[in-house]
Formats: sequence, C-alpha cells, structure tokens
Amino acid sequence: MEQRLSARVRNIRPSATMAVDSKTKQLLAKGQPVINMSVGEPDFDTPVPAAFAGVRAIVNGQTRYTEAAGTIALRKAIAQKLATENGLSYAPEQIIVSNGAKHTLYNIFASILDEGDEVVLPAPYWTSYPEQISVAGGKPVIVQCGAQAGFKMTAEALEKAITTRTKAVLLNSPSNPTGAVYHEEELAALGEVLRQHDVYIVLDEIYERLVYGVKQVSLAAVYPDLHDRVLVVNGFSKAFAMTGWRLGYVAAPADVAKAIASFQSHSTGSPATMSQYAGLEALKHFDPSVVEVFRRRRDTLVSGLNSLDGIRCLMPEGAFYAFPDVTGVFGSKYDGQTIESSSDYCELLLEHALVASVPGEAFGAPGYVRFSYAVADGDVVEAIDRMRVFHQKLMR
Repeated sequence: MEQRLSARVRNIRPSATMAVDSKTKQLLAKGQPVINMSVGEPDFDTPVPAAFAGVRAIVNGQTRYTEAAGTIALRKAIAQKLATENGLSYAPEQIIVSNGAKHTLYNIFASILDEGDEVVLPAPYWTSYPEQISVAGGKPVIVQCGAQAGFKMTAEALEKAITTRTKAVLLNSPSNPTGAVYHEEELAALGEVLRQHDVYIVLDEIYERLVYGVKQVSLAAVYPDLHDRVLVVNGFSKAFAMTGWRLGYVAAPADVAKAIASFQSHSTGSPATMSQYAGLEALKHFDPSVVEVFRRRRDTLVSGLNSLDGIRCLMPEGAFYAFPDVTGVFGSKYDGQTIESSSDYCELLLEHALVASVPGEAFGAPGYVRFSYAVADGDVVEAIDRMRVFHQKLMR
C-alpha cells in the first residue's frame, strides 16, 4: 500500500529517460523498427582487453569482496589518470570507486547534505540530479541557463543563487542533456565567485573525453586553491562503453572520501570485483577514434534537425546529445492531436515516426527535446528522414 511507503520514495519522479527506453524496447520486442535516440548509451562494445580482464578475473576466482572503496590497484590507476590527463593531484585514499557514476553522485549527496541544505543546480540538468538531492534531504536551487547563454551558468547567475543555506554547487561539463562545455575563461569566472563562498563544488565530468573542437578543462585544475572543496566525478560508462559494468568514481577531499567510503560500506559495499579488473585495463585502452565517429554523427544530426521546419538546434561541443528547441511546432496538429508541449512532440514522434527521444521537461527545460546520437551513422540519417516526413504532415 502506498501509505506504507516512505515520503522520500513517494516523492521520487521516475526517470524519464529510463521510461522512454523501456517503452522503446517494448516496441522493438514487438518487431517495430524504432530508432532509439532516447538513452545515453554508446553503441560501441567494451574494449576487448577490458572485457577479457573482466573474464579473466571471473575464471581466476577474483570474485570476492574488495575494499568498500575499491581495489587499491584501481584507485592508484585512477589517481595516476587524474594527474597525467587532468592535472589533478589525489592520493588513492581520496578515490572512492562505486557502482557507476550515478551511484557515486548519490553517495556524495547522502554524505554531505543535511535536511534543508541547498544545492545550486544549473538547468537544463540531468534528470537524476534533483531527485538524488531531494532524497538526500537537500533542496535543488535551479538556475535557468537558456540557449542565449549556451545553456551555461554565468558567474552573475551563480552569485545570485548562493545563499547561507547553500552546501554545494553542481557543474556538469560536458553536459547531459545539452552537450554544452564550459570553457576555461567561463570556469575562471565561476571560480572567482566560488572562492568567496565556503561550499562544496561537485564536478560531474563523465563525458570529459567526448569533446569536439574545444579543450575540456576541469574547474579543479583552473583553481587549485579550491581543491579542499572540490569533488570530481567520473566513470567508465561513456568513454569506454561500459554501461553495464557499473563502474564510477569520485576524487574528493580526504575527510569527504572517508565519509563516502563509510556510507558505501553500509549500503552496497564494494563495486563488482570483475568490473574493477575490467576498469583497470580499460584505462589503458581509450580509443580516440570514437570521438571522430561521434563528431560525424553530431554534425549530421544537428544539420538535419536545423533543416526541419519549426526546429532550432545549437551545435553541442561535447557528450553525444543534441538538444533542439521544438517550440516552433507548438500549436501544430498531427492526426488530429495538437502539439502543446515537448512531451506531446516526443510521444507523436515515437508513435508515428518510430524515433524515440526524451522531452525537455525531464531536464527542467520545457520546449526542448534530447536526441542521443550514440547510435549507428545510418540510424542518424534514417531518423532525420523519418522526422522530415513527420514534419511535412504537421498541420499548421
């Protein structure tokens, strides 16, 4: 019975991306040729050396519990990666490995937030951020960052959002859902504000390797003096196509890392041991050619979207999402149904064009739609062709 459930569970909104993905897979199971552009999952395979490392771990009996924070070998490798690739200095004891970056983020909020603490959250935002913050007792303070600002929070907007209740500020660059990347000068401006306020800074950099024509820079590297307040989140799902292995991590100040490890020890315990062996090997085998593949798909998709009547789309600089404005088709009708929201648009597009996408309402951005181009090149082209036919049938 619902009344027996906790308020925190009753108030959680289901993940919109997972809901669309589930409906899409049901249609696929019925033989419908749906192009699934709703979920953020690379269509590549896990690098073979990493996959074999996971298999070897199983065959060799390396299947027992590890330390709750992860194996020391993996944490040393992550610390080395952060030093050589990101210019960040962390001891292995400051690295906590979890069951995916999503789990890492929940651990963070559960470990740093007290009831009523505020977390500054730029919108558009990844759909799980506000839910995780709320479940941990915090309050998301949403800062709207429109297309005019490149979907990025300005220093002025950040200053206005910080209050005496602010416990943390969250930045996601490259961004899900917009693909926006904060440039070094933009991070420097934000850092100047953050210097003046004693708050945690949570940096979700899960898409850091997937940038196009720009340099990915971490705020933690731009302002080393903020090091004792910065938590850097990353993982293996996106760059290494290891979504199902469930492996993410955070690099954090020593006291916070210790708290997260303690919390994790009482919730999930250690991440899957074989996944950790796979991750250790994966760090040696990033394939930069995937960036060029995603760049090509991005260019095809964004060009195609902008060729459709009523659609406007900025060119994303990172991740693998396009986030077009679809308000130009509001008021149109398809088969007698009026499009009054991006949710209406996505439902009709899935039903009549068999293209799955996610409405912007899920990301705090009504009027927009997220399309993932982590699909085959041919599927990107086919999706645009189907959308073109769909738009031609809209009645204005």
